[in-house]
Amino acid sequence: MIDFKDVSFQYGSDRKVIDHISFHIEKGESVGLIGANGAGKSTIMKLLLGILEGEGEIRISDIPVNRKNLSQIRKICGFVLQNADDQMFMPTVYEDMIFGPKNYGLSKEETDKKIDEVLQLLGIQDLKHRYNHKLSGGEKRMTAIATVLAMEPEVLLMDEPSAALDPYNRRMVINIIKQLPQTKIITSHDLDMILDTCDRVILLGNGKVVADGECREILANRELLEENRLELPLSLMYQKEKELL
Repeated sequence: MIDFKDVSFQYGSDRKVIDHISFHIEKGESVGLIGANGAGKSTIMKLLLGILEGEGEIRISDIPVNRKNLSQIRKICGFVLQNADDQMFMPTVYEDMIFGPKNYGLSKEETDKKIDEVLQLLGIQDLKHRYNHKLSGGEKRMTAIATVLAMEPEVLLMDEPSAALDPYNRRMVINIIKQLPQTKIITSHDLDMILDTCDRVILLGNGKVVADGECREILANRELLEENRLELPLSLMYQKEKELL
């Protein structure tokens, strides 16, 4: 589904933010992309979308990510930004959701049907005609996800999807992510959320893949995480403390 082969990228004359990284993600996998600030998580997202162009080869659904194929790549990939306000630019939720499908040529009837299906899936039918600027942080996060799902992407790229959410809305977002069938790449410092939503973790450090494997195995490795300026998820930390009692 997604192939990164010997990919490197650097900003100007600075050191390489991404240094000869390779990984493969199968269709339907849910992968957490973790690492300290500056490890290269956001850069990988931008490389996948063709916003940045580096060295090496990136393929999504066997389509090379390059300028020639950007329209195809961006139809396959949906990107949920960390800040929902950066993603929602129309006055109402409905207008934001209809924008993408209309540009892809769907009829109004088809688009309205798709929008209603997505809103029902997320349990936010009541937000359909609300003004974006009157939504709470949690409502904005849910509608940002809805806007992307309305375009029926095969791949979901999610940047810090639980950021700035209260516990109730955070749990709602986690439950929704777990239900979604798409191939997912999720970047987050919320390692408990990664533990809840991902089967696999790719740990980045100093521009390289430090570890790549089963989610719980990597997130339970205190020494590995601390070496890369991360801490155990709270749920695993409490579990280890109980085992010591």
